[in-house]
Amino acid sequence: MNLSQDNLKHIAGNQSIVTPSYDRDNTQIGIVHLGPGAFHRAHQAVYTEDAMNLSGGNWGICGVSLRSASARDILAKQDNLYTLAILDKNIKYQVIGAIKEVLVASEQSVQVFERLCAATTKLVTLTITEKGYCLGANGQLDLHHPDIAHDLVNRSSPISAIGYIVQALAQRKINDIAPFNVLSCDNVSGNGDKLRRAVIDYAAQLDQGLAAWIEVNVAFPNAMVDSITPKTEVYTIDTVSKAIGAQDGWPIQREEFTQWVIEDNWHGSRPDWHKVGVIFTSDVDGFEKAKLRLLNCLHSTLAYAGSLVGFETVYDVTSDDTFFHFISTLATKEIIGSFEPPKELDVEKYAQEIIQRFLNPEIRHLLSQIAWDGSQKLQMRVLPIIRDNLALNRSTKLLCLSLACWFEFICRAVRNDDEIVDPLANTFANMPALSGSDTTAIVNAFLDIESVFGNDLKRNSTFTKQLIDSLTALKATTLNDMNKVIEQLC
Repeated sequence: MNLSQDNLKHIAGNQSIVTPSYDRDNTQIGIVHLGPGAFHRAHQAVYTEDAMNLSGGNWGICGVSLRSASARDILAKQDNLYTLAILDKNIKYQVIGAIKEVLVASEQSVQVFERLCAATTKLVTLTITEKGYCLGANGQLDLHHPDIAHDLVNRSSPISAIGYIVQALAQRKINDIAPFNVLSCDNVSGNGDKLRRAVIDYAAQLDQGLAAWIEVNVAFPNAMVDSITPKTEVYTIDTVSKAIGAQDGWPIQREEFTQWVIEDNWHGSRPDWHKVGVIFTSDVDGFEKAKLRLLNCLHSTLAYAGSLVGFETVYDVTSDDTFFHFISTLATKEIIGSFEPPKELDVEKYAQEIIQRFLNPEIRHLLSQIAWDGSQKLQMRVLPIIRDNLALNRSTKLLCLSLACWFEFICRAVRNDDEIVDPLANTFANMPALSGSDTTAIVNAFLDIESVFGNDLKRNSTFTKQLIDSLTALKATTLNDMNKVIEQLC
């Protein structure tokens, strides 16, 4: 038996599996989502499903893949249904019906425009990654980007998300149809502001009047999303299909924790997301800062510190009592208090939740992957906390240990001629100090990378000494040695 609308009644007979309780056949499409990949299906589509299960409403989703046909071809065989497996100590299953259809823009551009221009479409959401915004280094639309350059010449057959959105809004303006809201769900700081800039810049190339109309009438709320979504593997398909008693060709898996914070900047109606856990706030920046400083800083700390002593996954390293104590102390003593949390967030509880998420045995999150691109990630995850703590005369000793772990991680890769996945990989390879044993020279070499550290941190003698002391203690570190270093600092 395959997963399908007709077979839902058989699956619904298993009371341990949640299935759609709304009238799916008669639910209209109200959302067009660009980029219906794993995270969308595990996150936004699930919130919409839960809202319709609770309150109904015509909020069915049309997923639009800009190029790949795989999502359409797999989901079409099962009436666009799929199963969400929530991974925790107890695994839960839910069949999701919110996605009503999937279109491939490169093959079905006419149908995509029909959906985008339909009066019933109230909202366009996106998960297209930051590069899909086609912005230049100055934060404005890159008019020389190949996709943008193509779309400006071929306005009725765009290939970028920006081109589709603007062309659809232009048509709605002509037809006197109210514009849709545009909501980015990408893990990008200030995602709504960046998307708004791209859309308005593009529209201005077509018609200044259109750009002004969009600026006044279209809402681009900022948003923050969070939930670990591992890749669907063959064993996922087999396990889920067995659990629900029907073959599901493309289930999705996710940790139990999920978060969606949206700026309370809206025109018109929306699903009852606020009733199923979505937080609407005026302080998305505060939630983003909390996530970067707690979740992401702790993740990076574990990635480098854990890798130095041979741990493989987040679960493995967090399960070690010393490392658990390390990140718990780092969170409470040096991260919390470095920023003003939003009023809706209990920051102490949030920190505890994050560390408990790391202890989920069903989530295999590789430290090696988290360790990628440290020169970029640490500029957002660690260095702002250090700067704020220095300004407030607060402790930075554990943050310096975290940073020193990255230094040693890179040094070992250079000495062993291992691959370094980082935009500055070639820079590191050509820094002679990193191959040596002089910790002062190594610290100074890193701090001289102005694109990462700026000019301020290397002038702070207290900070520099803490880094040198931490890096000295880390040289040739074993697990026992690392435990001693952490115990001394904590």
